Amino acid sequence: MQWYVVASFLTILTSSQGILTTLSQSNGGYKYDYATVLFLAEVFKLIVSSMLLWRECQTSTPPKITTDWRSVRLYPIPSVIYLIHNNVQFATLTYVDTSTYQIMGNLKIVTTGILFRLFLRRKLSNLQWMAIILLAIGTTTSQVKNCGETSCESLFSSPIQGYMLGVLSACLSALAGVYTEFLMKKNNDSLYWQNIQLYTFGAIFNMAKLATDDFRSRFENGSWWRRLFNGYSATTWLVVLNLGSTGLLVSWLMKYADNIVKVYSTSMAMLLTMLVSVYIFNFKPTLQLFLGIIICMMSLHMYFAPPTVLVDLPLTAKASPESLDEVSVDQRTSS
Repeated sequence: MQWYVVASFLTILTSSQGILTTLSQSNGGYKYDYATVLFLAEVFKLIVSSMLLWRECQTSTPPKITTDWRSVRLYPIPSVIYLIHNNVQFATLTYVDTSTYQIMGNLKIVTTGILFRLFLRRKLSNLQWMAIILLAIGTTTSQVKNCGETSCESLFSSPIQGYMLGVLSACLSALAGVYTEFLMKKNNDSLYWQNIQLYTFGAIFNMAKLATDDFRSRFENGSWWRRLFNGYSATTWLVVLNLGSTGLLVSWLMKYADNIVKVYSTSMAMLLTMLVSVYIFNFKPTLQLFLGIIICMMSLHMYFAPPTVLVDLPLTAKASPESLDEVSVDQRTSS
């Protein structure tokens, strides 16, 4: 399957994620415990991956499966990073408002590129770095609403702790993604076996969070497993399936593409969500939204287009490999 087909599906699912979550609310709140949705999404991914691995084992060429503990012990680390990241997110929101937090969240686009280069040793051309920065600028522009003197002042009026935590949150988000890509590509193990390891620990950590919440509330609402499906509707189950399917697509991209493709997919999903919200939630589009979309599309073209499309070479000169080296653009290959 081509990587751009998977990336397109990821964009659509990620875009519908926020819409479905909003539609699952009742009177502005949730009748269900959102933590149980995350747990069930991990269970869904674990079940699907187990079924696909079983089917893969029935083929004439059995998949490679590494059961050595030295390899397995690396798989809880992404869950630990995401756990720390979630706590940092909550801490950040105590210092900054929601709009500032959303705009600062775009820093993860740049930090992903930096960690992608430092830890995975993947070289990016100058044009690709410009494209990544343009993507961050485009998504930020689309989120700025009616930036008059008063509204823009709020972006720079938060305590310094809020900005420091925002940068830390962006770094942790990028680190989790880059480390997951490292795990997926460090050997030739079956994708489904790697998923099973990731999602087993993910389910364990989510279950531990539910249990911790029970202890903190002194079991005011009963044990988590007794209220697991309380308040669930058809839309809530669609949220579970959406989260689970999104996670499976992300793991495929980590194995056969890379983090930058995922970043572009999720960024485009955010813009698509805004456009769909115009029709579903009567969201009023702004000039900043359209400018942001244009900038992001330019960034997308700049990052993935062939060098010959981006650079005009003299007709009398033959393009040598050296002449295109500085503007080389990674061409994604199908699995």
